[in-house]
Amino acid sequence: MKGIRHGGLLHKSNDAVREARFWKDLGDSKVQCLLCPVSCKISNGKLGLCGVRENKGGKLFTLIYGKASSVANDPIEKKPLYHFHPGTSALSFGTVGCNMKCTFCQNYTISQVKYGTIPMRDIAPEDVLPLVERYGSSGVAWTYNEPTIWHEFAYDASKLVKEAGHYSVYVTNGYINEDPLREMAEYLDAMNVDIKAFTEEFYRKLCKGRLQPVLDTCVLAKELGIHLELTKLIVPDENDSPEETREFCRWVVENLGERTPVHLSRFHPDYKMKDRKRTPMDTLDDSFEIARSEGLKYVYVGNIPHDPRENTYCPECSAMLIERWGFSIGETNLDGDKCASCGADLDIVL
Repeated sequence: MKGIRHGGLLHKSNDAVREARFWKDLGDSKVQCLLCPVSCKISNGKLGLCGVRENKGGKLFTLIYGKASSVANDPIEKKPLYHFHPGTSALSFGTVGCNMKCTFCQNYTISQVKYGTIPMRDIAPEDVLPLVERYGSSGVAWTYNEPTIWHEFAYDASKLVKEAGHYSVYVTNGYINEDPLREMAEYLDAMNVDIKAFTEEFYRKLCKGRLQPVLDTCVLAKELGIHLELTKLIVPDENDSPEETREFCRWVVENLGERTPVHLSRFHPDYKMKDRKRTPMDTLDDSFEIARSEGLKYVYVGNIPHDPRENTYCPECSAMLIERWGFSIGETNLDGDKCASCGADLDIVL
């Protein structure tokens, strides 16, 4: 058995097929992908679970280097990142594929499709920075589908963006192994990790994944100095019990800290769960109160337009710090990274 391979760049800059990073030769033309916890063992000519990493002749290749399905200049609040350069915009990129199979995915038209079945835009890493500057963005966001599976391209492009003084962020399911995350961390400023639920049963049944590796990613991101915010989806009759919400909040306080921003997100019917109802407001209200009672200082309610719980309040004096209307910033009450009312230190990256 050979050691871990760290593939180099092949062909011209916009060639989508390149040798992948983080894989192992198993012999007999079989390989194992080491990018995420799925750890696919892939026979010659076959694809991994994500659908975009292929064994070609005993080597693992990414099929999507420089292949974008979606490009948009988004408010950073849309990610959602409320404590990271508020009011700025991030040039946002997505590709195709995912290393989870969530039955409720809101972006299933790109995350759950086969590579080659929808139009894609060719883009080279050196094209990203000029686009950031052309559109007046403050950085880039790797989002819409799972950025982990775009590791090679996101890494190369983020390096150039960061070296020019802009930020780079991930909107992610957190399903990434330690070595790739450590590599990416050098050029990654912030992450919003979508925690689908707080039970292994939910992940196994509705996501075809596991919870523990996601939690491990959150802890490691914090250790690596990456700004971290969490989104907790609340799905009726699946992960909406007060007990689960309380257990999740206690875990956050104990492992990530009480000042970790948490977004409690309202479920809406989509993909294979269109027969379900939206999360009742009473459930969201109760979840919010539980989160606050467990000591979390920054709790938000998402997918509810114009809810006052989208605003940021000072954890010391309760003054409103940042007013939000959807993804737009209204009134602010900041003195740099301190509360303008009481002078308290805040947990906001400016």
